[in-house]
Amino acid sequence: MELRHLRTFRVVARTLNFTHAAAELHYAQSSVTEQVQALEAELGSVLFDRANRRLTAAGERLVGYADQVLALVEEAKAAVDEDRGEPEGDLVIGALETLCTHWVPPLLNTYRTRWPRVRLSLKEGGRGELYHAVRQSEMDVCFTFGPGPQDPTLASRTLGSEPLVVIVPDGHPLAGKGELHEEELNGIGFLATPQGCGFREMLDRLDGPVVDTEVGSLAALGRCVAAGMGCGLVPAMVDHPGAVAVPLAGHSTALTMTWRRRDERKPSVAALIAATAVTA
Repeated sequence: MELRHLRTFRVVARTLNFTHAAAELHYAQSSVTEQVQALEAELGSVLFDRANRRLTAAGERLVGYADQVLALVEEAKAAVDEDRGEPEGDLVIGALETLCTHWVPPLLNTYRTRWPRVRLSLKEGGRGELYHAVRQSEMDVCFTFGPGPQDPTLASRTLGSEPLVVIVPDGHPLAGKGELHEEELNGIGFLATPQGCGFREMLDRLDGPVVDTEVGSLAALGRCVAAGMGCGLVPAMVDHPGAVAVPLAGHSTALTMTWRRRDERKPSVAALIAATAVTA
């Protein structure tokens, strides 16, 4: 069983689309099809229901084994690379949209300058998506707000904290305050990101604000606040052109780095862990 066939199978299993998988892997679609067919022939089982674009029962069972085999291969490479000293290879990093925009770029620039043989890839996603991608070895490390996940296979470190601010439309009664206290938000209309988002959880923990509008992203939230639709709770680093930011006394959120425990000895990951320890 060839490792490249398993790698291709895993991408097709995730995308459930041969064309998308080919683009992601930088293969011709015919090559993806041939590799999957070769794997099916070797196993004597059909792995994909092509008519309905879904995995067969055999395909579902193989996904977990493919993840384990490929993870062990990466672990073996890391063990060998440990003797070579300088990190190299691919390092896939994920982060929330806000962190991708404001916090991660300087860190990656410093890392790339120090370790030029590492090929960096930065991907954006929601907190749940990022944790899932790290668990599935689709990412090596991710950066999020809030506490790390409760998962024995993952390790997390708090790198610092970010103050929370209430953004309000220009001219709003709260705009002239130098600082807000939680009790002053009682009955105030707020815009919020959807349930399950870390920023929504921060708002829901407050006693008083009334969520009357949901928006899909912090960027959209900031624009809606600037247009006069209500207030919003965001980390201080978030851009909010046209809105006024007022600090919320006593409230902040942790900035957290998460990675797989088994990858701590992988040189590229270990170097990033060390770099963040310096900046924390």
